Amino acid sequence: MIEIMNDFPENVLGFKAKGHVTREDYEKMLIPKIESALEQHGKISCYYELGSEFSGMDAGAMWEDTLIGFEHLSKWDKVAAVANVPWISHILMAFRFLVRGRMKVLPTNEARKAQAWVSRD
Repeated sequence: MIEIMNDFPENVLGFKAKGHVTREDYEKMLIPKIESALEQHGKISCYYELGSEFSGMDAGAMWEDTLIGFEHLSKWDKVAAVANVPWISHILMAFRFLVRGRMKVLPTNEARKAQAWVSRD
């Protein structure tokens, strides 16, 4: 499941992955929030946390994550990803050159640092 985090400026979206994340989670929760924010702001920042409560994601969720990232490459101002899952951190680092905005991938013990960074102008 994906939980929306509300303690961010309005042009910054915050998401927290818990348990097993599915394509349906992306289609019903994450994608509509991103599309709506882009309509309002044109360019947005995103905080995405995959902490200790995250247990994995299905292939459909991974595909949706890739699509939403590529579909809006030029519309990301900052992306802060927080994860202790090595394969996710490696994938994010491998594709960070495609994101036109700034991107940081930090371990979960630096979540507050990532939240502060993504929230600053």
